[in-house]
Amino acid sequence: MNIQNELNKAEGFKNLELLAKQVVEGFIAGMHKSPFHGFSAEFAEHKIYNKGESTRHIDWKLFAKTEKLYTKRYDDETNLRCHIIIDNSSSMHYPEMRSFSIENLNKIAFSVLAAASLMQILKKQRDAVGLSVYSDAYDYYAPEKGSERHHQMLLNHLSEAVVSKHKSKQTETYKYMHEIAEKIHKRSMIFLFTDMFQTNEEDAKLFEALRHLKYNKHEVILFHVFDKEKELKFNFDNKPKRFIDVETGEYINLYADSIKENYNDAVSTYFEALKLKCLQYKIKYVEADVNKDFDNILTTYMVERKKFV
Repeated sequence: MNIQNELNKAEGFKNLELLAKQVVEGFIAGMHKSPFHGFSAEFAEHKIYNKGESTRHIDWKLFAKTEKLYTKRYDDETNLRCHIIIDNSSSMHYPEMRSFSIENLNKIAFSVLAAASLMQILKKQRDAVGLSVYSDAYDYYAPEKGSERHHQMLLNHLSEAVVSKHKSKQTETYKYMHEIAEKIHKRSMIFLFTDMFQTNEEDAKLFEALRHLKYNKHEVILFHVFDKEKELKFNFDNKPKRFIDVETGEYINLYADSIKENYNDAVSTYFEALKLKCLQYKIKYVEADVNKDFDNILTTYMVERKKFV
C-alpha cells in the first residue's frame, strides 16, 4: 500500500517532449528580435557558409531574404557532439512539487526541461547528444548519438529524474565529473546543470574536476540553477520557520528577517567567487534562475555553438 501511495505521488511532467517543443518554438519565434535574426525558422535546416567550402549547396533563396550565406544541411551530417550532465541530488528537488508546467518548476524540473529543449534543437540540427545524471551515485550514462530512438530514450530518463525523490543524498559532483570526463573521448560541448551546493568537499576539487572535463578540448558551460527569490534574496515571510538541509537533514529554527541581510551577503559573495573561478578556468558560467524563461539557456547554446563548430 505504501508503494502504491508513492507511485500515486509521482506525477512529474505530463509530456516533456511537447513542453520542450513549445519552449523551442517560442524561442525561435522571438529570434527575429535578437542578434540571431536570419536564423529563425530556417536555422534548423541550414548552417552558416564558411569561406573555402564548396558553393554547390548554398541556399540562394535564403540569401535573397537574409543577405547571408547558408548551406543546406543533409541527414547524414553531424557537426556537433553535446553531452548534458544533470545534478539530481536532494537539493535539486527544491522547492518540493508534485507536478510541473512551463510556469511551475523547481530546480530539477527546470534543468530537465532546459535539457529537453536543448535536445530538441540538437535533434533539428542533426547533432549527437549524450546524457549523464548523478546524485550520490552515477545514476545514468548514455553516449552521444543522434537517432530518434536515442532521443526518446533520453527523454524517458529525464522524465524519471524529476520524480526520483532522493532523501538526504549528498552530492560529490567532483567525483562524477572525473568519471564523465573519462567517458567522453571526442571533442564535445558539455552542459552541466547544478545548483553548486557541495557538502563534503571544497570547491577546489570541483574545479579540478571541471578542468578534467576540458582536457580533451571540450567546451564546458555551467548552468548554475537556483531559485533567485528564495536561495539568493531569501524572500520568505517573517513567520518562524524550520529550514532543513535536504542533503544532511540538519535544521535550524528562525525568523527569516533576522538573518536575511547576512545570508544575502554570504550567498552573493559565494556566487561571485564561482563566477570568477569559472572565468579563471575558461568555463562559461550562466545564471539559471528557475523563475525565468529558457531564452538565456538557448541563446547561450546558439552563441557557444557558433564559436565551437
